[in-house]
Amino acid sequence: MQPNSHDHHTTAKQPADEPTGQASHEAHDEHGGHGVDHSGHEQMFRRKFWVSLLLSAPVLLYSEMLQMWLGYTPPAVPFSEWIGPVFALIIFAYGGWPFIEMAVPEIRQRKPGMMTLISLAISVSLIYSVAALFLPGTMGFFWELVTLIDIMLLGHWLEMRSVRQASGALNELAKLMPDMAERVRADGSIENVSTAELRVNDLLLVRPGGSVPADGEVSEGRSVVNEAMITGESNPVEKEEGDRVIAGTINGDGSLRVRVSATGRDTALAGIMRLVEEAQNSKSDTQILADRAAGWLFYIALAAAALTAVAWIIADGFSVDVIERVATVLVIACPHALGLAVPLVVAISTAEGAKNGILIRNRLAMEEARLLDTIIFDKTGTLTAGEFGVVGIDTVVGWDEDEALALTAAVEGDSEHPIAQGIRRQAEERQLVLPAIDGFEAIKGRGVKVQYDSQTVHVGGPRLMEMLEADVPPALADFVQQANSKGQGVIFLVVEGQAVAAFALADIIRDVSREAIQRLKQMGLEVVMLTGDSEAVARAVAAELGMDKYFAQVLPEHKDQQVAELQRQGKKVAMVGDGVNDAPALTRADVGIAIGSGTDVAVESADIVLVQSNPLDVVKVIELSRATRRKMVQNLWWAAGYNIFAIPLAAGVLVPFGIPAISPAVGAVLMSASTIIVAINAQLLRRWKVS
Repeated sequence: MQPNSHDHHTTAKQPADEPTGQASHEAHDEHGGHGVDHSGHEQMFRRKFWVSLLLSAPVLLYSEMLQMWLGYTPPAVPFSEWIGPVFALIIFAYGGWPFIEMAVPEIRQRKPGMMTLISLAISVSLIYSVAALFLPGTMGFFWELVTLIDIMLLGHWLEMRSVRQASGALNELAKLMPDMAERVRADGSIENVSTAELRVNDLLLVRPGGSVPADGEVSEGRSVVNEAMITGESNPVEKEEGDRVIAGTINGDGSLRVRVSATGRDTALAGIMRLVEEAQNSKSDTQILADRAAGWLFYIALAAAALTAVAWIIADGFSVDVIERVATVLVIACPHALGLAVPLVVAISTAEGAKNGILIRNRLAMEEARLLDTIIFDKTGTLTAGEFGVVGIDTVVGWDEDEALALTAAVEGDSEHPIAQGIRRQAEERQLVLPAIDGFEAIKGRGVKVQYDSQTVHVGGPRLMEMLEADVPPALADFVQQANSKGQGVIFLVVEGQAVAAFALADIIRDVSREAIQRLKQMGLEVVMLTGDSEAVARAVAAELGMDKYFAQVLPEHKDQQVAELQRQGKKVAMVGDGVNDAPALTRADVGIAIGSGTDVAVESADIVLVQSNPLDVVKVIELSRATRRKMVQNLWWAAGYNIFAIPLAAGVLVPFGIPAISPAVGAVLMSASTIIVAINAQLLRRWKVS
C-alpha cells in the first residue's frame, strides 16, 4: 500500500492471532504401531540404560571370551561362573523386556520392524547362551547380550530426548512463568490469584521487573519488555497501549495494566511447546527407511537361519556347530549400529539446528529441504521489517536534510500513524534535537498543521499539497518521480505554503535479506517473491534484492495457488512467510518455513520455524538438511554393510572354499566395530558450519 494519503489517527498495532489449540503434554513415538509417551518413557529408557550398564560390568568382567581376548584374570569369588548368566538374566528382564513388549504390536500387525528384530536378537542370544552352559564345547555370549541391550536402550533414550534438548531454552522459559498474578478488581483494588484462575478479559497489573502471567494487550501504561526467550530479539521491545504482550516475557521499568487475551495452554508459549512436542512425533524418511530395513532384516535373518540349518544338516547332520551357526546368524542380523544410525544423527542435527535458531516441527520436511529448487518469500514482515521507514530525503536550496527531518519529526511527535513513527525513528537514529512547536492541528485525511518560529508548517502527502494548492518545486520533482516509480510514499514538509523537503517512505528491506537471496542463488536455487503490494512496489523490491521472479497484488487466499502453480511445473517449493496471512501457502508448499515463532500459523502450518526471524536462516535450513541426510545415509550403509558381509560368513557360505564360518565371538566384534564407526560418523556432524 502506498502511503500517499497521510491520514493521521492513532493506529494500534495488529496483534498476531493467538494459538487456539491446546498444548499437548503427551507426545507419542511409533515403532510398528505402538505408542510411547515421550515425557515418561524418555526417563524410563534413561534409567534402564544406566542401571543396565552398571549391571553389565560384572558380566563383562567375568566373561571367559573377554578374558581370553584381553588376557586378564578377574578376582576369584565363589560361583563366579554363574555371575555372567545371573546378571544377564536380570538385565534381560529389566532392560530387554520393554523391547519384547513393544514388538508385540508389530507382530500382531504382521509388520516386523526394529522392535521385532531387537527382540529376536536378544531372545536368541539368551536362549543360546543358556543352552551353551549345558552343551559341551560351546561358549555362550552373555556379554554380547547385555551390550546389545545397553546400546539399544541408549539409542531409544537419545532418540526421545533429541527434540527436548533442542527446546531447552523454551523449557527454561516455562519455568519462568509466574505462579501468581495480580488481578485488578472492578473497584480498582488488587487481588493476588493463581495464574490457573485467570480468565480472558481479566485486567492484570504487571509491576516493573515482573513476568507477564498471560498473553494479553496493554490497556494502560508504557514500558519495555524483554522477549528474547520467545522471539530471539535481544533488544527490549517498547510496549504501550494497544500492544500485545506474551506470557513468560519480562517487564522492564514501567508498570503495565494488561487485558488478558489467552491463558494457560492457549498462550503463545504453549503453542511453541506444542510445536516442539509435535516434532517428537514426526519421523524422518530415513528413520522410516531404518524401520523398513529392520523389517527386511527380520525376514532375511529367519530365511538365512533356516537355510543355514537345512544346508548344514543335509551336509554334515545335526550337531552343536549347526546350532551355533544358526544362533550366530540370528544375533548378527540385529546390528547395534542400525539402532543408533538415525537417532544419533537426529539428536545431533536437532541440537545443531536449535543452536542456529531453527526449530524443526516436521523431520520429513527438514529432510525434504535438501531437494528444494525454488524458495518463495513473502515480502512484508519477511524480507522487509514490516514497518515504514525513511528511505530517501531531498530538500530545496537553503534547507539541510537534518534540519528538515528534525522539524518534520517534531511536527509528527504526537502521532501514532506508522508513517509518523518511521520519520521519528529516522530522527532518533540520527540523534537529532527536535525544535519546539505549538498549535498542533490534525487535518483529517490530509496531514497536520503547527506553528514554528512564527511560521505555519504543514506535513502531509499529495492530498495535502492539493488542499494547499501548492506545486512540487522543480528541485524536488525528480526525487518525487523516482519515489513514485518505486511505489514509495512521499511526504512533504511545507513552510508558509512552499514545499521545502520531501521524504520517501517504504517498508524497510532487512539488511540480511540481501545476503540471504544472494546465498540461495549461489546454491543454485530459484528465488521468488510473493506480495500483495502494487506492481511498482514489488518490482522495486525484487530488483533491489535480485529476485529471479516476483508475483504482485496477490491476495492471501491466492498465495497457495502460486505455490501450486510452481509445483505443477515440477519444482520442489519452500514457502517462507511471517506466519500471519500465509497459512494456506505454508501448508501447500513442500516445506513451510515460518519467520518468527509463537503465532498460531507457525504452530499449525509451518514445518520449520526460524526463531530469530532471520531470512538468512533459510540457508542454514538447507545446508543442515543436506549435511544431516549425508550422515544418515552413511550410517545406514555402515550398518547394512555389516549385515551384507557378516550374515553369509556366519551361515558358513565360504566354508567349502576353506574359509571357516565366523563364530559368535567374531560376529560380536564386527558388530561392535560397526557401532563405533556409526557413533563416530554421527559425531562428525557437530563440525557442521554454515559455508
